[in-house]
Amino acid sequence: MSSALNREVKEPRPWRLALLWLLVLGPGFFIFYGAANHYTASLPPAEVGSIAMSWERHIPLWPWTIVPYWSIDLLYGISLFICTSRGELNTHARRLLATALLSCLFFVLFPLRFSFERPELDGFFGQLFTLLMGFDKPFNQAPSLHIGLLTVLWLRYAVHIPARWRPLLHIWFALIGISVLTTWQHHFWDIPSGFLLGFIVCYLLPSPGVRLFAAKPRQCSPKLALRYFSGALLLSLGIACLQGWAWLLLWPVTSLLILTAAYLGLGPDVMQKDHGQRRFSAQVLLWPYAFVTQQVHRYLLKSLPAAEEISRGVWLGPISAASDPRFKSVLDLAAEYDRQAPAGTVYHSHPLLDLQLPDQQTLQHCVHTLQSMPQPVLVHCALGMTRSAAVVLAWLVVSRQAKDIDAAVAFLQTKRSQFVLNNAQLNQLARLCDGMQ
Repeated sequence: MSSALNREVKEPRPWRLALLWLLVLGPGFFIFYGAANHYTASLPPAEVGSIAMSWERHIPLWPWTIVPYWSIDLLYGISLFICTSRGELNTHARRLLATALLSCLFFVLFPLRFSFERPELDGFFGQLFTLLMGFDKPFNQAPSLHIGLLTVLWLRYAVHIPARWRPLLHIWFALIGISVLTTWQHHFWDIPSGFLLGFIVCYLLPSPGVRLFAAKPRQCSPKLALRYFSGALLLSLGIACLQGWAWLLLWPVTSLLILTAAYLGLGPDVMQKDHGQRRFSAQVLLWPYAFVTQQVHRYLLKSLPAAEEISRGVWLGPISAASDPRFKSVLDLAAEYDRQAPAGTVYHSHPLLDLQLPDQQTLQHCVHTLQSMPQPVLVHCALGMTRSAAVVLAWLVVSRQAKDIDAAVAFLQTKRSQFVLNNAQLNQLARLCDGMQ
């Protein structure tokens, strides 16, 4: 493994591949974007709508912001050359390509135009506007391709820019985002829809080493999937009825649809938790779900027990106990939370979905990991009630401290004041343990 790591470290920067991608993406961008613009311009005016809020008429026109607006083109090209490996470069280039193609698809399917008339501008900034209008007409609105690309580029530059320069990076990229309004190129709703598209693309095309789709199908929980889908459907109906600010509900709709896919078989990989940390794009898209879940868990933890020792230095508890320094090691089973264990703690993460038991291979891996960890060890999920309890029960059976699941449950009840596993889950756990003997 060390030789593989050495080869990865010594991999030269893929300059030639970056140049090849630039030769593909540069012309491709202008071809697709120009074609979508031309198509919308050819439509009868009655078929091209506009989505604008009344307050947008108070947005000032700042001619100087055409400079940060234009700068994204330079940052676009340079971004291909800051990638340090072929895997990173290919993923980044695919994100740029996918963002452009999906945006242009929306431009064709839902044609929109900018509804304000920009006055004539002179001087240097006026020349930049004239140059822009040479190929960009007041169409191609939502989702803003400018903002979608900004999202992809922002995430890539933030990885490579030294920490001391990062505040300047964020300021400049924020100026680029604001400039789509202050140059009178886009309406307000083009911006959140552009960010949403950019994060969806980054989520669907994760960094190398992060899985999104499991190599084999995971177990399904149709009832839980239906709950999340029903929530997404209700919010979608609310958007259709209310319009206006209700469009912001597209964010929780996206979050709920991701959870639906997770419980239909994609499993905990949808959280993109890697070495205890969820990837940023997953954190953003799933934030509405995470926010509500954390509030519910915080409320429930007030009446639930803290970590309790089960046997042989093995403790079972909620995520809030993970930061306790008395534990030498922590087994984290919560897919929806980032690592809470201190830096010096031996830490292993096996993300599992809430209210769902692992498959046999994952359960066996969790039990073997638990057996190898230094004690005292904490096994936790979110509340210490279902996922972590199931792993501890399996460990009791496999380590022969209990002859079967029924005996393990009876033993656990004497050590843990509360845990939640229904009869169907206990029967499933018994079958899984039989296959591990």
